[in-house]
Amino acid sequence: MKEEEIRPKKIFDEYLRLAAQDTHTYFDQTERRKIACPACGNLGSIAFEKSGFVYEKCSRCQTLYVSPRPLAEAFSRYYLESPSSRYWATTFYKETAEARREKLWKPKARQIQKIIWEFFSKSDTYPTSMPSIETNSNYDLLQDTLVVDIGGGYGLFAEEIRRLLPREPIVIEPAPHLAEVCRKKGIRVVEKFLEDIQPDDLPKTPKAFVSFELFEHLHDPMSFMSGLHSLMQSGDLFIFTTLSGNGLDIQVLWENSKSIMPPHHLNFFNPQSVKLLLERTGFKTLRVTTPGKLDIDILSNNQSPIGDRFWSTFLSVATDAEKQIWQSWIAEQGWSSHMWVVCCKP
Repeated sequence: MKEEEIRPKKIFDEYLRLAAQDTHTYFDQTERRKIACPACGNLGSIAFEKSGFVYEKCSRCQTLYVSPRPLAEAFSRYYLESPSSRYWATTFYKETAEARREKLWKPKARQIQKIIWEFFSKSDTYPTSMPSIETNSNYDLLQDTLVVDIGGGYGLFAEEIRRLLPREPIVIEPAPHLAEVCRKKGIRVVEKFLEDIQPDDLPKTPKAFVSFELFEHLHDPMSFMSGLHSLMQSGDLFIFTTLSGNGLDIQVLWENSKSIMPPHHLNFFNPQSVKLLLERTGFKTLRVTTPGKLDIDILSNNQSPIGDRFWSTFLSVATDAEKQIWQSWIAEQGWSSHMWVVCCKP
């Protein structure tokens, strides 16, 4: 997979341009407050400034995060009203929907199905199709498991997961234009921020909550996790993907990384620090992996700001096969910037 396939440069650069403008419109005059590390609570130190936002790095757990941070109200207004959010929800999604469906959402849906099977059946042998009631004693539980997609966006994941699991998913989506897109696809939507969800908004059934590329946007990750914990029943799953600040392309590009783009991406946990947050909020960590495929390709597409001699040389002379070997090794060893986390409420 190549970055251009899921983030065409022309469209993505326009999104970044609009976002840069929106940082002034929505955040120049807003109050900001210094925060501690969202993973471990330690006080960080300044790493760099970008587009008027200061990023700090925690010396204890290496989490990268924005501090001082604008108030939550400013972000709510931004996500509901800003031109860049609207562009992402309309033009970007529309232009890349089918490519992202094939390259991202279908594989994600299959992976979620596999994780749910492994967790509820207590088996690491994945069947080629869902089991019948005669062959698996946990069939009723599997049949009843509800997938709740937090920040479901354009509904592409919901469309794919409902092809694989018996129960219709639910999307939690606060943005009105995205919520309406999902409804038009026949997807059940709860049009609220997660923090505003009440237990009665969701059915009383075993659930697998999921979120994709949402965690880096959260204004208050601990509050989010605590709120989610209160909605979950014992045994429910939470599966999410996010950006690892210790991932190769982010570490090499640092403030020049397009992944570090305020006001959107505020938190960059890593495989070690995300476990600290889960522990602090009452979750049990089941699995943390970094199965990313794009780190080397992202570096190849952004060579001009790279000052490291090794990476400059490698990207210039390595063959595609050699780059793929490195990418696979980086992912396997936990150093990709694309991170998957599987946890549950004990």
